[in-house]
Amino acid sequence: MEIKAFFDTRTSTLTYVVYDPSSKDAVIIDTVLDYDPVGSKVWTESVDKILAFLDGNTLTPHFVLETHAHADHLSGAQMIREAYPEAQVAIGERITIVQDVFKKELNLPDTFLTDGSQFDRLLKENETVQAGTLNFSVIFTPGHTPACATYRFGDAIFTGDTLFMPDGGTGRCDFPAGSAKDMYHSITQKLYTLPDETRVFVGHDYQPNGRELDFETTIGEQKRNNINLNEGMSEEEFIRFRNERDKELSAPKLLYQSIQVNVDAGSLPKSEANGKRFLKIPINIFRPDTSAESLELDKVG
Repeated sequence: MEIKAFFDTRTSTLTYVVYDPSSKDAVIIDTVLDYDPVGSKVWTESVDKILAFLDGNTLTPHFVLETHAHADHLSGAQMIREAYPEAQVAIGERITIVQDVFKKELNLPDTFLTDGSQFDRLLKENETVQAGTLNFSVIFTPGHTPACATYRFGDAIFTGDTLFMPDGGTGRCDFPAGSAKDMYHSITQKLYTLPDETRVFVGHDYQPNGRELDFETTIGEQKRNNINLNEGMSEEEFIRFRNERDKELSAPKLLYQSIQVNVDAGSLPKSEANGKRFLKIPINIFRPDTSAESLELDKVG
């Protein structure tokens, strides 16, 4: 088994292709569809790199996996599936919780289903999935979102936004239905119980202090050195830290665009009567501004 990483500098996202060079079977994890909110422009540079790698190595992708419904980039899953129709877009079955939450938050139409049927396959906790000669197991790791999943291929795990590099800490837990308590248990009772030599491939690298890109570490290193949650930190300490830290964070700049696309398995909105596609951008639902000025604007609206 080999692992090829692709880094999107605009969103600091890692996409991985896990493949068997002998059988040519492959699985893709956390793809990116390029999007610029200025002018609401979509293009496929990041997906094209993945497709070129698959084609250049004559690989057959069986799955396009999502670790969760990302809030910082649009998924390129449907672009991959368009090129490889047999590849299944898959995510943990708790995505239905996220769909239900954001259908209400974003007032999505009645036609938007919250049963996960937009995805080709909903994965169950502790399920082992065969992908040609590859196989992986599913570990539910809620906290960042209730639907986060970590995928384990042999001695390697792909943690999405649950664990970053040790100097990057953990994902935030302040999105709707997120939970610092759930994240603590996901990490300490599931991931940190894996062998210390288990390789950890993270979903983002924000390159703290300007260091070089790094995306692979180990469970042992995480337990010793993770700046947000090492093995000596108590549940109470982590919850207090995470809640206080998250209050200081701004919303991801692509939050609403990403969520609308990603709860729909990476599908862009359908064209409306004028032939155009539209994304909804709500006002003041992520930590609403309660200043007097803002409240007056709300009254006017």
